Amino acid sequence: MGFDSQLSDTDVLFLKPASARWAEPAQGPAMPLITLPNRQSLTTSIRATAQVFEDPQSTALLARIQLIAPSDANVLIIGETGTGKELIARHVHALSQRADQPFVAVNCGAFSESLVESELFGHEKGAFTGAFASKPGWFEAANGGTVFLDEIGDLPLNIQVKLLRILQEREVVRLGSRKPIPINVRVIAATNVRLEEAVAAGHFREDLFYRLRVAHLALPALRDRPGDILPLAHHFVDEYRQRLGYGDITLHAEAERKLLQHPWPGNIRELENVIHHALLICKHHVVRSEDLQLSSLQLNRRNERSSQPPLAGASGSDDAHQQLQQALQALFEANGSNLYEDIESSIIRAAYNYCHRNQVQAARLLGISRNIIRARLIRLGEISALR
Repeated sequence: MGFDSQLSDTDVLFLKPASARWAEPAQGPAMPLITLPNRQSLTTSIRATAQVFEDPQSTALLARIQLIAPSDANVLIIGETGTGKELIARHVHALSQRADQPFVAVNCGAFSESLVESELFGHEKGAFTGAFASKPGWFEAANGGTVFLDEIGDLPLNIQVKLLRILQEREVVRLGSRKPIPINVRVIAATNVRLEEAVAAGHFREDLFYRLRVAHLALPALRDRPGDILPLAHHFVDEYRQRLGYGDITLHAEAERKLLQHPWPGNIRELENVIHHALLICKHHVVRSEDLQLSSLQLNRRNERSSQPPLAGASGSDDAHQQLQQALQALFEANGSNLYEDIESSIIRAAYNYCHRNQVQAARLLGISRNIIRARLIRLGEISALR
């Protein structure tokens, strides 16, 4: 079995599969619910810690999981940040023939490019400065079980080549060694970027994409499965009232309406944080509308877009593309040096500023990995290399 561990954004985790049970919502019949193990200790987790399957889109997803899970096929999970991709990966593992074997979760964006190979594939003593002893990688640690590669789009291209070979040969070679080590793992990968676009842009290997995407699961954003919002809200109310030592807490009808109307840019993770905060400030054991401090991120972006004056002659995306073509034509005629680099830099900088200087959001907008965005922003002097 895997080992339980505290969760953090940068840790590689040995964890048991998500626990699955039937939960009684405030009203209506029992519903399927999956949660992270040791969730009582995850007060600072940035992951979605619970997933329900009440909305029709979610019940269809659950049925697809039950079909895919028993096989040994590699799985690619696609969904926005905070939709619970790791929870789904755990559930696939729990329903598979490998359920009693290790489940190892790795955040591919949490390691520097110089460390990721050693962490994934292991290293021998003396393989690099500071390698004072041999160390198995996470693929070896997951042998017999499942390795979950989160943020797969952040893997550098040279590591993608080695991962492809592991999937093909079923063996791993540690850094600093020539001896292959046989392994038997199932790979579940997850991403919040459009890998097809990353493939087209040359940032992700096409052959690796197809190797990972033997089976795929698309997780809808929380706003696209409104039937899950209130069941999740009631679950988190019950979860946090127990943590805080409170008695019964009620969600006021106006509060429920407010939850249903919010677009949830942060998905399940945002909903959990909102409920946690509401329980800290609510009075008389009732969560009211004013207790719900909701994000205005998407609303602010909409307001910014609506307040900007329209471009002359622009009436839609076709006009915007036409104006872009005209601007490029003018640059081509100017025949300046380093034209490609200048255009690329302008796109990177514009996306970064549009996303309020958020690297993850800018990478998602452009369909490339965060590592590529970060490296380019460092070169442009927009951020520090130590950041």
